[in-house]
Amino acid sequence: MLSDYHKYRIYEILPGLSIWLSIFLMFFLTFTRPLSLVYFIIIYDIYWVLKVFNFSVYLVIAWVRLKKTKKIDWFAKIKTLDNVEDKRHLIFLTVYNEEWDVVKPAISSIVESVYDKNKFTLIIAGEEKKQENFENISAKTKEFFGDQFDNVVCIMHPKDLLDEIPGKGSNMHFAERKMQVYVDEKGWSYENIIVTIFDIDTVCDKYYFSYLTYLYCTNPDPTKTSYQPVALYNNNMWESPAVLRVMAFGTTFWLMTALAQQDSLVTFSSHSMSFRALVDAGFHDKRIVSEDSRIFYQCFLAYNGNYKVTPMYIAVSMDTVRDDNWWVSIKNLYKQQRRWAWGVEHVPYLIWEFQKKGKLIPLRKKIKWIWNEWEGKWSWALVAIIITFLPRLPLMIASDSIKQSALYFNAPFLLQYLITGAMIGLLLSALLSFPLLPKVPQSHPKHRYITVVLQWILLPFSMIFVSAIPAIDAVTHLMFGKYLGFNVSQKKRK
Repeated sequence: MLSDYHKYRIYEILPGLSIWLSIFLMFFLTFTRPLSLVYFIIIYDIYWVLKVFNFSVYLVIAWVRLKKTKKIDWFAKIKTLDNVEDKRHLIFLTVYNEEWDVVKPAISSIVESVYDKNKFTLIIAGEEKKQENFENISAKTKEFFGDQFDNVVCIMHPKDLLDEIPGKGSNMHFAERKMQVYVDEKGWSYENIIVTIFDIDTVCDKYYFSYLTYLYCTNPDPTKTSYQPVALYNNNMWESPAVLRVMAFGTTFWLMTALAQQDSLVTFSSHSMSFRALVDAGFHDKRIVSEDSRIFYQCFLAYNGNYKVTPMYIAVSMDTVRDDNWWVSIKNLYKQQRRWAWGVEHVPYLIWEFQKKGKLIPLRKKIKWIWNEWEGKWSWALVAIIITFLPRLPLMIASDSIKQSALYFNAPFLLQYLITGAMIGLLLSALLSFPLLPKVPQSHPKHRYITVVLQWILLPFSMIFVSAIPAIDAVTHLMFGKYLGFNVSQKKRK
C-alpha cells in the first residue's frame, strides 16, 4: 500500500511527466514517423488558430466593457442602494523590501478613491526578516496617511514559523488571523466586510472600491464569489525593456480574455472577496507559493463547488519586474514567469482534495478545473515550441521517399497560412495595447510610441525563452520534488 505521501508525489509527477513525454514523443516521431508528426502539427496549428480567434473575440469584448465601465460614476450608483452603509473594507498591502517610492503611490490611490474612507481599514503586512524596512514603511504610512482611514493596522509576520513557506501566502495567513481577532473585537459582521488583497505596487482606479461595493451589494450571493479586476503593468512601463512590456501586455490580455469568458476565471494577483469566505476557507494557505489563485480553490472546496469569480472591468496598475540593468530585468522576468507557472502545484492539490470531497462536488466540475490547470500549464510549456520550432524539424530531415509526397510539398504553405492567421491575433493585441498605455513621460521622446508596435516582433523570442522554458523549469522542479520557494518580484523605478 502506498502512503499518502507517495500518492501525492505521484500526482505531483503527472503534469511534468505529461510534458516531458510529449517532448520525447514529438522528437521520436520526427525520426521515425515524420509524416505522422506533420499531421499532428497541422491539426494542432488549426486548433491553435481557432483558439487565437476565440481569444481575439473575447479580448475585444473585455476591452469594450473596460472602456464602458470607466465612464460610469460608480459612487453615484451605490448611493441608490439601501444596503451599502453597513459595508466595511479591509485592504491588505503586503510589504517586503519595497522602497517608500513604490508604496506611497499605492496608498495614495486608495486615499484618492471616490468613497467614504472612514469605512476603510488599511493593513500593512510586513516581514520580521525585513523588520527595519517594515517599521520604516509603517511609520511613514501612519505619518502621511494615518488620518485618512478609519484605522491603519501594521502587522509583522514573525520569521521561521513552523509548517509554512516564507512568502506572501504565509504573510497573509498571519495577518488575516490577527485581523479576525480585530474584527471580532469590533463586533463587525463577516458578511458585511469586503477584503481587498493588493500587491504593494498596486495603484487602483478612483472608482475601484465604489464599483466593487456595487457588485457586492447587487450580487444575490456576494460571499460566494471573488472579484477580479484587470491587471495592467503600467506604473513603470516606459522605463522597462521591450521584452518586459510584451510579457506584461500578454498577461493583461490573457486576464481580460478570461474575464470575458468567465468559465475558467480564477483569482490572480490583486483581487477582492468576502471576509466570510476568507474565514470559511481557512485563510490563505501558508505552505504554498501560488497563494493568489489557491485561495479561489480553497473557497471552491469549502463551499463544495458553489464558488466563482465575478469579473471587474476596471483596471489596477502594477510594476513590471524591471531593474536598472537590462540583463537583471530579464532574469527577474524569468523568475516571475517560473513562479506563476508554479501554479501547476494546483493540479495535485485538486486531484487530492476532490477525492476527499467524493460526490459533494459534481464530477464535471472536478474534471473541468483539473483540465483547466493541467492543460493550461501543458500549453504554456509547449505551444511556442510546437508552433515556432517543431514544424521545420521533420521537413528538414525527411527521407527522399517522404520528400516526394504531396504532404511534404504542401505542408510549408499550409503551415504558413496558419501562422499568418494566428498573426491576426498578434496584430489585434498590438492595436489594443495603445489605449491601455500610460502617457509618455515628458522625459521620453514621443516616438517611443513606435516601439510599442515594433516590440511585438519579440513575441516569438519571449514565448520561448521567458515563457515556455520557465514553465518547463517549474513543472520539472515539481516533478522531481524540488520545491520552489516564494520568489519576491522586484519592484524598482527610476
